[in-house]
Amino acid sequence: MTAVTFDSPAGAPARPARQFKQLRYAGVLAKRNLIKLTRTPEQFIDVTLQPIIFLVLFYYVLGGALGGSLGGGGSRHLYLEFLVPGLLAQTIAMSSISIGQNMNADIEKGVFDRFRSLPIGRAIPLVGAVLAEFFRYLLVVVITIGFGYILGFRVETNFMSLLAAIGLAICFALSFAWISVWVGLKMRSAGSVQGVMMLLVLPLTFASSTFVKVSSMPGWLQAFVKVNPISHVVDAVRGLLLGSHAMTGVSTGSAVGWTFAWIAGILVVFFPLAMRAYVRRT
Repeated sequence: MTAVTFDSPAGAPARPARQFKQLRYAGVLAKRNLIKLTRTPEQFIDVTLQPIIFLVLFYYVLGGALGGSLGGGGSRHLYLEFLVPGLLAQTIAMSSISIGQNMNADIEKGVFDRFRSLPIGRAIPLVGAVLAEFFRYLLVVVITIGFGYILGFRVETNFMSLLAAIGLAICFALSFAWISVWVGLKMRSAGSVQGVMMLLVLPLTFASSTFVKVSSMPGWLQAFVKVNPISHVVDAVRGLLLGSHAMTGVSTGSAVGWTFAWIAGILVVFFPLAMRAYVRRT
């Protein structure tokens, strides 16, 4: 099996300069992916319209009923405070599906065969594709929190906590994207990538602390929810935006720690798997 490396061909400059050059190549390929996205704006639907639609539906259709489940004279507005951080985590997880589909489509078109003729590391095209997703995730975070503000959501901590919540959500999204990349490299068609990823994302997002308090669920389901990575992201973002123990009873520090543990675990497992699948597929 061919080894995956970031190194350049023989005769390249010293290692630090070589590594910097490879990162620059990754940035160029990330720019290429962003240009492609701007020419097909319909690919931004999942990070622009989807969070707005979900917020409106859950807030106006279910907010009145679910707000009371939060206790303390819960209201529709209280449910909005609970919903926005949770919906942010769900939306970034669902928006990661597209990178696997795009990866699968590019391989079928032979795009990555052309990349192999370039004097760049074998993994650079994949790294560039994931780096381009940063801007999509940043957009979904801004739209979700911004539209939440229009509906009445307010950050109850401070600006630095807001930045920390945004950074944490994006870091998790970038790690979760490697799962989608791996699935995209293993499946035979872009349609099958979406099907497999939806089977993964939907149970993770709905069987979590995203929409209701964990204490309202059956005991057997609570056991899964408490170890669900989406629950940890939701609790961390919710705590950073609303304050520790905000409507969850979970320590913000603990939730942040578990989130970083999941980020590291996902990268350790799925980055090598994606690299191996990429080498075999191309």
